[in-house]
Amino acid sequence: MATTKKVTKVSGGGTSSQKAKFVPTAEAKAEACKFRKYGILLWVLAVVAEIIAMVILFKKNPEIDLSTGARIALIAILLVDLILLIVGSMFWKKANRFDPASKENALKFFFQNQMGVVVAVIAFLPVVILAFIKKEYLVGAIAALFMVGGGLASADWSPPSQEEYAAQSTFVQELMGADHVYGTKSGSKYHLYDDCQYLKSDRTAEIFEGTVADLYANNSKIKPEMSSLCSACEKRAAKEKGWTEEQLQQAKEKAQSLVLPQGEEDTETDE
Repeated sequence: MATTKKVTKVSGGGTSSQKAKFVPTAEAKAEACKFRKYGILLWVLAVVAEIIAMVILFKKNPEIDLSTGARIALIAILLVDLILLIVGSMFWKKANRFDPASKENALKFFFQNQMGVVVAVIAFLPVVILAFIKKEYLVGAIAALFMVGGGLASADWSPPSQEEYAAQSTFVQELMGADHVYGTKSGSKYHLYDDCQYLKSDRTAEIFEGTVADLYANNSKIKPEMSSLCSACEKRAAKEKGWTEEQLQQAKEKAQSLVLPQGEEDTETDE
C-alpha cells in the first residue's frame, strides 16, 4: 500500500556504478562547491577577526593591564571569531555530504573532513600565545577555551566517504533492484518503502525520495553508515526476497566488499 503523505523528490547526491564506485553528479559537485565557498569565506573572516585581536594585544604593554572596555571588546572579537569558525565549518561539512572524500587517500580524507579543526587552531592559537606573552591571562584562557570548543564543534564525528556511499547504494540495489530510498527532513534513518511504519507518524508531513546519496546530502542527521538503513525496511525486503538472516548478512558484506578504490580501472569484461 502506497503512502498518502506528500512525497518530494530530492537530488544532488550522486550515483554509484555497478562496481560500487561512487560518482557525484554535476549537480552535487556544484552544491558542494557553493557550500565550500561559503565556508572558506567565513573562515577568512574568522582569521581577520583574529588579526584584529592580535593587533590590540600586540600594542599592549605587558606591564599595564588593558582597560575593562578594551578587554570586553577583545573578548567580543574572539566571540565573533568563534561564531564565524563554527558556521563556516557547518557549510564545509554540508559540502562533504554532497561530494565526500575517498578513504583511499587517508591524508586527504582526514583534512577534507576535519578542516574545521585545523582552522580552529589557526584562528585561535596565535592569540592564545600572544595573550600569555602580553600577560593578558584571562583573554588567553578564553581564547584557548574557544579554540577547543570551536575545534570540537567543527570536527566531523561521522565523516562521509565515497566507499560508504557506494556500499550502501549497492546493498539497496541488491534488496530493491534500484537505488531509491525515502526519508524525512530530520529523521536519522532512510527507508526502502514509502509506507514504512516509521513514516506513518502524524509528525511526518512530508517524505523525501531519492538515492542513498541524495538523502545523505539533504539530511545531516543520517549518519553515513550501513546501520542508517531502517531495520524494519531491511527485514521486510529480505522477507519479500525469501532471504534468511544469514543471506541478508552475506548480501551486506558482499556490498561492502565490492567497493572499488576511486580511480581504479575496471579491467573485468561482461559475461
